[in-house]
Amino acid sequence: MTTPPELGLPMPVPAAEGLPTRVRIHEVGARDGLQNEKAAVPTETKAEFIHRLAAAGLTTIEATSFVHPKWVPQLADAEQLFPIVRDAAPHLPVLVPNERGLDRALSLGATRIAVFASATESFAKANLNRTVDEALAMFEPVVARAKAQDAHVRGYLSMCFGDPWEGPVPLPQVVRVCRALLDMGCDELSLGDTIGVATPGHVQALLTALNDEGVPTPSLGVHFHDTYGQALSNTLAALQHGVTTVDASAGGLGGCPYAKSATGNLATEDLVWMLTGLGIDTGVDLGLLTATSVWMAERLGRPSPSRTVRALSHKE
Repeated sequence: MTTPPELGLPMPVPAAEGLPTRVRIHEVGARDGLQNEKAAVPTETKAEFIHRLAAAGLTTIEATSFVHPKWVPQLADAEQLFPIVRDAAPHLPVLVPNERGLDRALSLGATRIAVFASATESFAKANLNRTVDEALAMFEPVVARAKAQDAHVRGYLSMCFGDPWEGPVPLPQVVRVCRALLDMGCDELSLGDTIGVATPGHVQALLTALNDEGVPTPSLGVHFHDTYGQALSNTLAALQHGVTTVDASAGGLGGCPYAKSATGNLATEDLVWMLTGLGIDTGVDLGLLTATSVWMAERLGRPSPSRTVRALSHKE
């Protein structure tokens, strides 16, 4: 038997001491999710997806990426999509790989920019065809110019917990790149568990190491994949440390095209279900969000991997 939201489930309780009372969900399904589809999703479908996500209460929705179509053909329509959705939500960040991508984004009125760095040399080579330091050097003028235009800048950092070629990633190695991104002007960082190998203890250890080197918790968000079923546990560990920004993907869409062992992102519905039960406000209507993910799954021709979506949309 399913447990529809109208029955008052999950039962909320007062937020436990040490947990935030509100969490901002950074929705990545429209960009990180759809960029991994084998076939390009029509621009009109992407636009409706974003508008439906906003109607469900999500205020930060990553819209697209201004990367060269050769590398991510699924997002080749960034110029066509962004003007359609520009006013859909209060915050519509876009990913830019370099100054050319920044020019394209700024020309369309983007006010929230993201750059994508790596904590490991192997992934930097696979994803950016550069060393870690060469990639950071490439981002410096991007971040500086974006800040000069009063844009908010997010720095993604992939492979924070493990790398498919290098194995475990030493904490100081992650801290060094995080510190470099903050020093060049990034407003916030997203710590990526790109292949889903993090554990709650590892999350706590990394967050503590970052704090010890002057990286403040309010500047940090977390981005977990559920490869080993640890995404929600890792999220709770981050919340207990004081993190209040969590990346998630509606319906659990996405992975990473440059890391074949990466599976889907943490599903936004699964996150909202847990946070609701913890008494933590998200501003998200779970029913509308679930309906949106069911709608998108129908257009992609397969069921959503989100357990919450499956439970709430199950027909007896």
